[in-house]
Amino acid sequence: MQFLRPSLALIFTLMLGGCSLFGIEPPEPTEAELWDGAVKALAEDNYEIAIDKLEQLESRYPFGRNSAQAQLELIYAYHKTSRPTQTRSAADRFIRLHPQHENADYALYMKGLSNFDEDADVIARYTPTDKSQRDPGAARDSFNDFATLLNRYPNSQYAPDARLRMVYLRNQLASYEIHVANYYITRGALVAAANRGRYVVENFQQTPAVPDALAIMAHCYTALGLTELAADADAILAKNFPDYQKPTEQAPSLLNRLSFGLLDPPVARYGLH
Repeated sequence: MQFLRPSLALIFTLMLGGCSLFGIEPPEPTEAELWDGAVKALAEDNYEIAIDKLEQLESRYPFGRNSAQAQLELIYAYHKTSRPTQTRSAADRFIRLHPQHENADYALYMKGLSNFDEDADVIARYTPTDKSQRDPGAARDSFNDFATLLNRYPNSQYAPDARLRMVYLRNQLASYEIHVANYYITRGALVAAANRGRYVVENFQQTPAVPDALAIMAHCYTALGLTELAADADAILAKNFPDYQKPTEQAPSLLNRLSFGLLDPPVARYGLH
């Protein structure tokens, strides 16, 4: 009988693997197994594994006992793996499905935070670019997300951080308007530049860009022959920012010198001093 033992062992092994051998799918993981695996992966900072478990959990057990918490954890895991689009989609879905949930403020905060961080890409991290010159779309979205958070949940634990980020974003958006106004000035579009300055004064009060905006308005109105408007802008600037120094024209570029002043004329740049 001893010669039968290896054969019996082989048969037993084949029986154990019969599911895949005969096309029988292994049993699906239970909700508890997926949840426990996701929690363990999150605790160990294994976010890719956690995302896989949480996505399975959401797909297979959308109305399970852990579904709402799994959606919140998925928002967090997406954010930790730098997936802004998925983070916002997951946050929107949670808010839509659970508008009265006690952690709805967290989902809204993470949505704003995702927009806030979106432009911190590889190029931005390793090159000395001026953020005020980049497309402010994500900054606007982030500001609106945080504003919605403060409006709906003024006492949220995330409200203080959201307020601080909104101050930064307002300054950034105002600086972007000054950058655009400078561009218009270099192109001789003085009306458009003056309108940008006025927009900053009217919509971004108490930001560092306001004196630059007033100086731009005064400069453009003077060049356009609108003396009363120029005088008003100058008066407001002098009264509220008496120490403000208007920028002087930059030194002529090489192109300007080679073209004897015909190309790339030097222009005073506001907001750069």
